[in-house]
Amino acid sequence: MAFEFATATRIRFGAGTRHELAGAAVSMGAARALLVHGSDPGRVAPLVQALTAAGVTCLPMAIAGEPEVPAVRQGVAYAREQGCGLVVAIGGGSVLDAGKAVAALLAHPGDLLDYLEVVGRGQPLVEASAPMIAVPTTAGTGSEVTRNAVLMSPEHRVKASLRSLGMLPRLAIVDPELTLGLPPAVTAACGMDALTQLIEPYVSPRANPMTDLFCVEGMRVAARALPRVRRQPGDLEARTGMAWASLLGGLALANAGLGAVHGFAAPLGGMFRLPHGAACAAVLPYAMEVNIRALRQRAPASPALERYAGVARILTGDPHAGPEDGFRWVAQLCAALEIPPLRVYGVEESAIPALVEAAARAGSMKGNPIALEPGELREIIARAI
Repeated sequence: MAFEFATATRIRFGAGTRHELAGAAVSMGAARALLVHGSDPGRVAPLVQALTAAGVTCLPMAIAGEPEVPAVRQGVAYAREQGCGLVVAIGGGSVLDAGKAVAALLAHPGDLLDYLEVVGRGQPLVEASAPMIAVPTTAGTGSEVTRNAVLMSPEHRVKASLRSLGMLPRLAIVDPELTLGLPPAVTAACGMDALTQLIEPYVSPRANPMTDLFCVEGMRVAARALPRVRRQPGDLEARTGMAWASLLGGLALANAGLGAVHGFAAPLGGMFRLPHGAACAAVLPYAMEVNIRALRQRAPASPALERYAGVARILTGDPHAGPEDGFRWVAQLCAALEIPPLRVYGVEESAIPALVEAAARAGSMKGNPIALEPGELREIIARAI
């Protein structure tokens, strides 16, 4: 048994842990912090007040929608100009990714494109990021414990990553109370993203005994909590379950990789600007079905088939469930959560060839349990549309 595992230096989880943010920021010795937040500054106002009262000056940086290359450049320049010694990101996955990107670039010379994958030069980020605290307000991406930041390049119409062990936050504060009040559609899409990020690492060839622990526990919790939180948005116990599942998914994917669902999610987000969670939710059941069929046809002895059976047993609660029962359960969950097809976001069949080509090149495909053929990739995305 040999594997590597890396995560944030420190994780604080539980209702009310957000109140520890100010003290943690002070302990990092920074008098000025770049505060990265979403489109509604009112959601973070109480935390800003606590930081200010503790003597930390907050310089705001708003991220509305996906984090884009120009916005991150501006954030880095602003943080340098203002002498920020700390980055605090409070929001969904896009906000956390923007914060991680700024923190990484503060510790490196040159331009963002020197380090960005795919559309940039992809140079390694060799230094540790500037001190950074990640505070998620959604339960889906697990970005608070991942080692990359996904950025949108409007010029190239593609999403690409900055990636380095040094990008892991110094502190992740996961307070489920911050997810109370999320709209039902956001709750559903984020929850399906969390579930995807538990299933894909579990069937990945890079899975290891430690990530397996996280995936099994996360799937078990998400299978019960996600339908419940959709029906009862104010249920703190269910919200806590989804925050826990999301965190476990982030820990797993950062160390075991992802698969075909995320292989499609990146180009879908780049070409159509649809939310990441919505892309994952729409694609997941079809990717599972096609993967299982491909494994049965071309690799019937693959351990991934037994892993898909394990996924099915966890999700359905049936100890005799087979691999196919898993994707059927996921499809039923998507229907119950009212997950819309991709065409609702403007994805048309004419885009299938470009999406297939981009997905086949995506780094996430390296974690898929079997190499999918072009026709299989076309089937996945066509059915998701």
